[in-house]
Amino acid sequence: MSGAGLFEVSAYGAQVEAILAEAEAGERLMPLVMPQQGIPIPAALRNAEPKVLFPSARAPEAALAGLLLYFDRSAEAHAIAQDLETPEGSFWHAILHRREPDAGNSAYWFRKTGQHPVFPDIARAAQQVIARNPEVTFTTGNRWNPFSFIDFCESVRDGSDTRSLRAAQEIQRAEWQILFDFCARAAG
Repeated sequence: MSGAGLFEVSAYGAQVEAILAEAEAGERLMPLVMPQQGIPIPAALRNAEPKVLFPSARAPEAALAGLLLYFDRSAEAHAIAQDLETPEGSFWHAILHRREPDAGNSAYWFRKTGQHPVFPDIARAAQQVIARNPEVTFTTGNRWNPFSFIDFCESVRDGSDTRSLRAAQEIQRAEWQILFDFCARAAG
């Protein structure tokens, strides 16, 4: 999704577009490990109401959790995601714990997510990243395996292999964009 120009920040309304404009318009490479302090949070995101920010979204609460996660606001994102008994809530919860890092807890939440409809899109995006980086050892077939991605993130977190670290961040960004898009757009 990223790099191919498919992430259209304007698709989520002017308020969300303005929020994302304060942090690279949804193109930010998030760290694999959640920093102690997130990046500055836009005023419009503080105390935002999901159904106001995402009035026609398929999953407004999940979209808000994803938006908070994009700004490295783990506590706020966690508070929302843990209360969502949906595949999307579990998915954001899993990503959050992967970045914590807590691989076991992340895997638990990915098991609760199940086979999500966005997995094929994430697999395609990951394949594009891997194709640009043939030295990267992470592989994915036509199916997205979030458990393999947890392991890959764990193996490159130390930053000693800068190319693999960047590839993991690019895949993570595509994963965020695809899941955010799924949550923030209207169903159908």
